[in-house]
Amino acid sequence: MKWIWVGVFAAVLAWSAYEPKDMVTWVEEVLPALIGVVVLFSTRRSFPLTPLVYFLILLHCIILMVGGHYTYAQVPLFDWIRDMTGGTRNNFDKLGHFAQGFVPAMIAREILIRKAVIPSSSWRNFFTVCFCLAFAALYELIEWWVALASSGGAEEFLGTQGYVWDTQSDMFMALIGAIAALCLLGKLHDRQLALLK
Repeated sequence: MKWIWVGVFAAVLAWSAYEPKDMVTWVEEVLPALIGVVVLFSTRRSFPLTPLVYFLILLHCIILMVGGHYTYAQVPLFDWIRDMTGGTRNNFDKLGHFAQGFVPAMIAREILIRKAVIPSSSWRNFFTVCFCLAFAALYELIEWWVALASSGGAEEFLGTQGYVWDTQSDMFMALIGAIAALCLLGKLHDRQLALLK
């Protein structure tokens, strides 16, 4: 199973890196996925994760690599969806920010349960959502700092597309993603966690 994960990641990464729309934006967008792989590799023996969480991390990495290849504002499928629905912007970035809440929520949940940090499920869920919101806010700050440093590629990296509430809606999508993950995947995650004991 791990070799399938590695193979899919490597194939999508190679595709993503081949003639991206803008190489600087590609590096900025794909860097979190590359950092994530290094962390996963270094903890694979000391703290292996459940198959569900590994799968979700791979999906999130794919979203990052697709966004890096095209830039978040120009992913063709989401251009088609925009045109079909009569929208005014490409919303691939909203999918990315939804995943930014959804996937970290499950990672945080797994760590909190396995390390017995917060025994109460209600408090654990509350903390997980708060963590995801904090992470989303931190990411928005990082996007802002990188955009200031790279001035010319700021619009491509931020993907605001002229939307004045882009930062707030990004964090809101992460909030929805975190809550959705906890509601939809909690029981499946519990079953997989039980198999690790």
